[in-house]
Amino acid sequence: MTSSFAPDSLVLNRKLPLWYQVSQSLRASILGRTPDASLRLPTEEQLAAHYGVSVLTMRQALKELEEEGLISRHRRRGTFIEPGARRGAPRRLLGSIDAIVAQQSGEHVTILGHGPEPVPGELAEFFPDLSEVMTYRRLRRDGETGEPTNWAENAVRADIADRLDLADLARWPMTKVLRDSLGVRISRITDTVEARLADPATADLLKVPLLSPILHYTGVTYDAAGRVVDVARIRYRGDRFSFSVTVEAE
Repeated sequence: MTSSFAPDSLVLNRKLPLWYQVSQSLRASILGRTPDASLRLPTEEQLAAHYGVSVLTMRQALKELEEEGLISRHRRRGTFIEPGARRGAPRRLLGSIDAIVAQQSGEHVTILGHGPEPVPGELAEFFPDLSEVMTYRRLRRDGETGEPTNWAENAVRADIADRLDLADLARWPMTKVLRDSLGVRISRITDTVEARLADPATADLLKVPLLSPILHYTGVTYDAAGRVVDVARIRYRGDRFSFSVTVEAE
């Protein structure tokens, strides 16, 4: 029997819809898969057992991915990842860490540089006990066209950065590396998205006109002790991204 794609594990949050959490986790696994990974997904029953949910919940999660064009489902043949699948409509963000991971996965990543730097003045409030942080700069390109889509700067506590493998950062978003590779217990992430104008560095990296509109994202990640462990600043091309949030009643 042909081997199936192996998705990542997921710790479910009972405060969010289960189908949504499963779809976002599976989406991140699909977009972040290795080139030699199988395109065939396990059966609905196998996926439901893997995530610890009902088959009905699993079907709803798969329907979400099918509507986005990431997978195709064939009667009697099974469910397959679309090899040329690309991000389409804005995602619904319901406050899960897996949603953040999925948003940033699946692109070709170039590490522009990394090293210790003094804490930037605008980040001093997040690192009051530090004079220096480890900074990582990465450029993300569309996996199919090679077009630059965004570039990111992450300021990470040095005691955590000491354990960080650059190979992981070339494949996964920082949030996933912190949580899954380093075992950081993330308690919350606060997000801010605002419109800005492209500065010279951003215009050059993203291949857009100087002072053209971009989306500027700031994500502050806290561990279980309440410390800020990472501050991410990501500049997205304004012509490639939009931001959509759905609020669901409990």
